[in-house]
Amino acid sequence: MFKFFKTKLKSVALSLKRLSIGRKLKALFSKKIDAKLFEELEKLFYESDLGVKISVELTDKLKDILSKDPNISTDEILKILKNELLKEIVIYEEKELKKPHVIMIVGVNGSGKTTSIAKIANFYHEQNKKVLLIAADTYRAAAVEQLSKWAEKIGVDIVKSTQGSDPSSVVFDGLTAARNRDVDVVIIDTAGRLHTKINLMQELEKIKKVANKVIESSPHETILIVDATTGQNGVDGAKIFNSYTPISAFFLTKLDGTAKGGMVLSIQKELKVPIKWIGMGEKMQDIIPFDAEKFIDDLLSTD
Repeated sequence: MFKFFKTKLKSVALSLKRLSIGRKLKALFSKKIDAKLFEELEKLFYESDLGVKISVELTDKLKDILSKDPNISTDEILKILKNELLKEIVIYEEKELKKPHVIMIVGVNGSGKTTSIAKIANFYHEQNKKVLLIAADTYRAAAVEQLSKWAEKIGVDIVKSTQGSDPSSVVFDGLTAARNRDVDVVIIDTAGRLHTKINLMQELEKIKKVANKVIESSPHETILIVDATTGQNGVDGAKIFNSYTPISAFFLTKLDGTAKGGMVLSIQKELKVPIKWIGMGEKMQDIIPFDAEKFIDDLLSTD
């Protein structure tokens, strides 16, 4: 298993370096230090999906540094930027899993939610954990069907019902089964799109109440699936979800499908919620625990 992760990390490193703004920064720092330079820097940060707040703060920081030391080396500037960016990252703290450990997955359709659930299930399955999926997205027949196929492929159990069933009832049945079957990890899929935001809030709250009745303090984690290619729209969507039900962590998908990595930082700046995993492909093995320092190194790489 560790050999797999080492191999996977190498391929992810190569992929994440595509997101680098290091070379562009290096080119800008070779120019004359004037107002135009700082305009270009702020534009680069913003176009990299770092968001307005971080873009302005970094530009102001660089103005201060370069005004005090116009001859500072690019390497020194990049080191300072790295430290500044690391301050924006909320580190995910891995805790000992309760048994059963219940994870509720939320996110909009199209974000890669179903595939991400499969990746998480496989992640724990490969650690010899007994995993159970609960198909509580009962509004889409395709969602239950897709999740069932993944469950079969991975080799884990699934609790499901017919289309249109009450999601909370499915969760009740699933968690009861998890307790009886001595399951280690339960992953609950929830509806990705409802008619109104009020319905979404009410359904998520109802699911949480039912879960807590069956297994105390559950769900233990609520993970929001965010499509990295959506940039600032993804950040805005995360804010809406977080206002309805507190998010424990993010799973950032499709990082291999974007040339911008800044939203990794802007989403944490706005919500103060850590990123737990990143997805880098369509296979169930394409999941990597988020490494903040490695990500910043790749973002600022000049290679």
